[in-house]
Amino acid sequence: MSEAPAMRIVLKPGRDFAVRAGHPWIFSGAIASVDDAAEPGAVGEVHGADGGFLGRGSWNPKTSIAVRMLTRGDEAIDAAFVRRRLEAALRWRSALRGSDAWRLVNGEGDQLPGVVVDRYGDVLVAQFLTAGAEYLKPWVVAGLEALCAPRGIFERSEGNVRRAEGLAASNGVLAGAEPPADVVIEESGRRYHVDVHRGQKTGFFLDQRPNRDLVATLAAERRVLNLFAYTGAFAIAAAQGGAAHVTSVENSAAALVHAEESWNRNGYAPERATFVRADVFEYLRGDRQPADLIVVDPPPFARRRVDRDRALAGYKEVNLQALRHTAPEALLMTFSCSQHVDAAAFHGAVAAAAAAAGRECQLVARLGPGLDHPQGLAHSEGRYLKGLLVRVTGILAATRR
Repeated sequence: MSEAPAMRIVLKPGRDFAVRAGHPWIFSGAIASVDDAAEPGAVGEVHGADGGFLGRGSWNPKTSIAVRMLTRGDEAIDAAFVRRRLEAALRWRSALRGSDAWRLVNGEGDQLPGVVVDRYGDVLVAQFLTAGAEYLKPWVVAGLEALCAPRGIFERSEGNVRRAEGLAASNGVLAGAEPPADVVIEESGRRYHVDVHRGQKTGFFLDQRPNRDLVATLAAERRVLNLFAYTGAFAIAAAQGGAAHVTSVENSAAALVHAEESWNRNGYAPERATFVRADVFEYLRGDRQPADLIVVDPPPFARRRVDRDRALAGYKEVNLQALRHTAPEALLMTFSCSQHVDAAAFHGAVAAAAAAAGRECQLVARLGPGLDHPQGLAHSEGRYLKGLLVRVTGILAATRR
């Protein structure tokens, strides 16, 4: 037996089913008692109402997710434990090819809740988003230095989750050298310039890699409309695939400048691209040329559960307007990254949009993140990115004139 944590967390009767089935979270309402409660982030031993041992997890009484499970076994949570978790995560990524930028640690999906680590070449960018992750930080940094030998490890711990955990933002160098403002990465033959200091998330949307590859596969000779373009990653993929023309629409002036610079740095002809600074909803309500491939990749519409219905209305509206600008047999690639909107609800919103737009459509594929973003099978909340590839096959009879 390993040395048990002083803190003992006991669940209410009948409230242990999810954690026994592999869910990594225990909500505060499921807890009957806590003995010797420690500071947020500390490790506690979890027991069912019958006294049975369920595992160990990090504790935070300040949030509705009171416990985030670290292990189901009787093992100490220490530097050796963290190193084993990191080694397992790296073994899985070792088989992946085609890029020098990957997610190395994906939080609960790699059994290190709240810990996110992205590799950009020889630079690692880490996020410690929960009190438990903050508790593990020194061991994570030491393990990454030993296992990856990076030029530097840079922290970007910020955002809503960290605030909800009662933690202030924390950014800066954790080990090694400070990364340059412009980190260049290669992805499936494409070159991207990443700002790890100020870019969204850790600097780049690594989760969309397989979907960018798919755009490159489908884009040949198509007129592409790239909505919520951010820094133009999908535009570069479309150009690589031989798109006839790419129109990128983005409301952020700085992001749009980055997108145009990225296009030029990749050597694509300026006349093949148009960059439009506009609100996407307003842009789509205008009179536009039909597109053969439309990518809809908005920011989260629902950051809280109470925003779900409003978000679904937004997904319906943006896809409705996008579908009105489709050419015959066009493709719509549309995404939601809202944790509080599940795949079925998102599908329903897109189907409703197609009906309202008068378009008969095929579902060609369901989309999600790449293999470097594993998720727990019992953790549906971890499947935040969901997408649909839809093909327009006709006009619905009710809308024919």
